[in-house]
Amino acid sequence: MADNRDTIFALSSGRPPAAIAVLRISGPRAGPALDSLSGRMPRPREAKLVRVRDPETGEVIDEALALWFPAPHSETGEDVAELQVHGGRAIIAAVLAALGKISGLRPAERGEFTRRAFENGRMDLTAAEGLADLVAAETQAQRRQAFQHMKGLLGQRAGTWRERLLAALALVEAGIDFPDEADVPQQQIEKQTLGIVGALAEEISEALGAKGEQLREGFRVVIAGPPNAGKSTLFNRLARRDAAIVSPYPGTTRDVLEIHLDLDGYPVTVLDTAGIRPSKDPIEQEGVRRATEQARNADLVLWISDATDADALRRRQEFLVSSKAVVWTVVNKMDLVTDRTATQALFHGCEPVFFVSSATGHGVDELLESIGQFVERNFSLEPALVTRQRHRTHLQETLSALIEAQKVVRTGHDELFAEHLRLAAQALGKLLGRVDVEDVLDVIFREFCIGK
Repeated sequence: MADNRDTIFALSSGRPPAAIAVLRISGPRAGPALDSLSGRMPRPREAKLVRVRDPETGEVIDEALALWFPAPHSETGEDVAELQVHGGRAIIAAVLAALGKISGLRPAERGEFTRRAFENGRMDLTAAEGLADLVAAETQAQRRQAFQHMKGLLGQRAGTWRERLLAALALVEAGIDFPDEADVPQQQIEKQTLGIVGALAEEISEALGAKGEQLREGFRVVIAGPPNAGKSTLFNRLARRDAAIVSPYPGTTRDVLEIHLDLDGYPVTVLDTAGIRPSKDPIEQEGVRRATEQARNADLVLWISDATDADALRRRQEFLVSSKAVVWTVVNKMDLVTDRTATQALFHGCEPVFFVSSATGHGVDELLESIGQFVERNFSLEPALVTRQRHRTHLQETLSALIEAQKVVRTGHDELFAEHLRLAAQALGKLLGRVDVEDVLDVIFREFCIGK
């Protein structure tokens, strides 16, 4: 059957100028397109030096390395051609223009190469998401986790779970539809399926316990406190630049600002928030609302207390009463204190507590080191299976269906038991991006010799 799908092309490397630029072509006309531009088809998976010409004028655009990956052994599962040209803007523009002149070719849309790889079975949805996360990774820990997902960390595990679930469902379906021909007694079927369902529920529950989303999105540290406590000065000190406006006037910070740090390979997002205090100014009220909301959702809150403020302890206590987050006390402006010992004694019992000066930098490095250690303790050394809300949603659906199946299995309602197993299998199919009802029939006929 002829493939009527468009052949797509795009620049697959980084923004020019660069030493080398990679242009990729995928689809049924990838081979003819490469031949049209170079006049010489390389052997599959071997690089060949060619001259790239304009197909209309014959003008030489550049010398390049050409590669040819015939289907299905390519990244997208289709015929794929690749040109590695010099990375100047003019060269890239000329090659893209030349490709656009070839009949049947069009520029690729965002993510279309990866989508075709998924549609052609070269990867499941979790692997595609892992690839996207790998490209976006900013720290070594994020890179490791994303790479593992791209190589099937979750996809392979979920695929195995689904195979075991379909095997259990096949046993149940066989007992319902072919009770006289099933080779396994009903009691044994019930015991086998309960064993499979129980083990799967335990494994999925354990997977849901890890917080891979935290590593993917970054550990959130919120700087909070009353106005003029030095929050923005500390924020700038951590950012090593003037990221926030610093002013002696209370209420200067109205919106939430953020910076991204790499602490020993772990991603940390630090947020500077508005000073928390009662206000009649509607704009400041909104800033306080946002600050409170960010603190409520933070992984760690740095409550900044002004060492020169007589009400510092009372303000801190009022915040702690309303907060459920992990809160560290950071006593700022220690450079303005004459009796450091008395100040430290005043905050005794507020542990963990850090005495710093955002203006001079005293104590900030120690604070940052402690944050890094805290972040490392909260991340598992092993990459997590669940890294996105979509993963969590579908695995939770699977677990809920398995729990319901365990509740009804002993009631004798085999049809209802089978329905819960189908729902669990469907949820895993959604996770992987491949839901096929024929899979159950394939397992039944292969395992039970029905219709002999």
